[in-house]
Amino acid sequence: MSEPKSPEIQSVLTEGRQFPPPKTFSERAVLGSMEAYERLYAESIADPEAFFAERARELHWFTPFKQTREWNHPHVKWFLGGTLNLAYNCLDRHLTTSRRDKAALHWEGENGDTRSLSYLELHREVCRFANVLTQSGLVAGDRVALYMGMVPELVIATLACARIGATHSVIFGGFSATAIADRVNDASARAIVTCDGAWRRGKLVPLKANVDEALDRCPSVERVFVVQRTGNDMNLVEGRDVLWHEAMATASHEHDAAPLDSEHPSFILYTSGTTGKPKGVVHSTAGYLLGAYLTTKYVFDLRDDDVYFCTADVGWITGHTYVVYGPLSNGATVFMYEGAPDFPEKDRFWALIARWKVSIFYTAPTAIRAFIKWGDEHPARHDLSSLRLLGTVGEPINPEAWIWYRKHIGGDRCPIVDTFWQTETGSIMISPLPGATTTTPGSATRPFFGVEADVVRKDGSPCGPDEGGFLVIKQPWPSMLRTVWGDDARYQTQYFSQIPPYYFAGDGARRDALGNFWIMGRIDDVMNVSGHRLGTMEIESALVSHEAVAEAAVVGRPDEATGTAVVAFVSLRPGYSPEAALKEALKGHVTREIGALARPAEIRFTQLLPKTRSGKIMRRLLGDVASNRQTLGDTTTLEDLSVLAALREDQE
Repeated sequence: MSEPKSPEIQSVLTEGRQFPPPKTFSERAVLGSMEAYERLYAESIADPEAFFAERARELHWFTPFKQTREWNHPHVKWFLGGTLNLAYNCLDRHLTTSRRDKAALHWEGENGDTRSLSYLELHREVCRFANVLTQSGLVAGDRVALYMGMVPELVIATLACARIGATHSVIFGGFSATAIADRVNDASARAIVTCDGAWRRGKLVPLKANVDEALDRCPSVERVFVVQRTGNDMNLVEGRDVLWHEAMATASHEHDAAPLDSEHPSFILYTSGTTGKPKGVVHSTAGYLLGAYLTTKYVFDLRDDDVYFCTADVGWITGHTYVVYGPLSNGATVFMYEGAPDFPEKDRFWALIARWKVSIFYTAPTAIRAFIKWGDEHPARHDLSSLRLLGTVGEPINPEAWIWYRKHIGGDRCPIVDTFWQTETGSIMISPLPGATTTTPGSATRPFFGVEADVVRKDGSPCGPDEGGFLVIKQPWPSMLRTVWGDDARYQTQYFSQIPPYYFAGDGARRDALGNFWIMGRIDDVMNVSGHRLGTMEIESALVSHEAVAEAAVVGRPDEATGTAVVAFVSLRPGYSPEAALKEALKGHVTREIGALARPAEIRFTQLLPKTRSGKIMRRLLGDVASNRQTLGDTTTLEDLSVLAALREDQE
């Protein structure tokens, strides 16, 4: 096997289409020109302390901060000496304004149930549950786990924890009892909030039963609060389990939010690595809130009459920042949906947007590729004219999926904000600003304020234009993670030892001649083909640009001649058949699009790809299938194990 000529990644994707922001959008935007962005960005890099101190004063503080930043590499503190509260900034400060009676939250259940809460009503519910928590003996610094469906009580519980200073750990409602136990034990949580069950594609998910099984191994948990959502039978343990509605019935709706230190740990969110136990990413209070507040304000260009729909579950970081803390701190109206996008029909999202007059829609590329596969007729049946802004999050988006999204969902009129960020960053790091940025399909464009991003070689030297390399952040930003819970050595090793002294979390990227960033995917997914290091995203984008392809995932398998052979797993659009001739046509298409070095050695047609519950393709598992290896390591985030089994059967 030949060695790579360079340790860096070779970029092979070209994309020249550009879309300036509509003039009418820019005229009303929070930030309406590229000149304004460049001026503010230059200020934020030249003097980040002055820049962020000024913006932080837009928040409510019980005690003003005395020092803006303390940077002792790799640890940072922001807004030292200040005290504030996340829930107060999301709720109380709006109650003396016209937003008091404005809808804070609209919700629709999978079965059609609906509920709306004004800022005043949400405030009262949060205060009630904050009192329930304190009456149960919970205090600031205690950890509380939340394992729930996407119901309003999840937002209420999250904000109530923040109100008393309990560090919350939201566990996605699709996780197993083993995954719950691992996370609860690592955090030593004293309490857990759950539901009797949840609805998913018309089927019952037994949340309380999963908690009961997990708690056989969780000695730290003293109290379980149970929301009755589905009405299924469940076991209640006397002295431990408390029904939500009974506790709330006698709780006062008045509660004073706790003044918390700026660096108080607001939440722990567990993110899985390829192997080993999940990492508990710890976020602060003030720095995290400022990142959530500013990025929501500028990236989503919020207006008071917007109805904002982020499809992420609150169990993921996107749900924390862009369902709860970012929109509510800005006084937005959030729309929240309980169920799956294809239940009872594949047009559910478009029906929701039309019914609730959603104006901002934020979803994942994997969902967009599913929409493409399901067919254009589903969005075409609904009036989507209320939409004015679209967003994507979670992984790089293929240019053709971006174009489909713009045309079929945005009506060729809505700007698209393609956002790059991570659980660890807390908030968006690289993204267009919709009133200012000329966008190119597939590019996340420019860094957000205060984000000193660069693409470097392994030795830390900067890459040239369109030279693939490692995406690093050179200076600390307010919403960055503070540590890994209980394992600071892992924090230092994982994020600051690979390309010192910079923050590096594992993504490859390139920057074009215009200064726009192109995220090329995880470094773990890079393949060495005949001495060339190729990122998977660019080959996948070439495949998806073919009219027959809805979705593609590319991995490598060992090959004696080339070192690594390219294997593509391809899902087809409706009307196309998985024939041998199409395989050859797709190989030829990749060769024409980006060159013979990227030509797949093998193409496998599949209806489904193995994905995490947040929708990211698990290429590591596809690599095991392609190489006929046994699957090892962490698979707790895999949504459907049967997909992996079916792929192995097809291989046999």
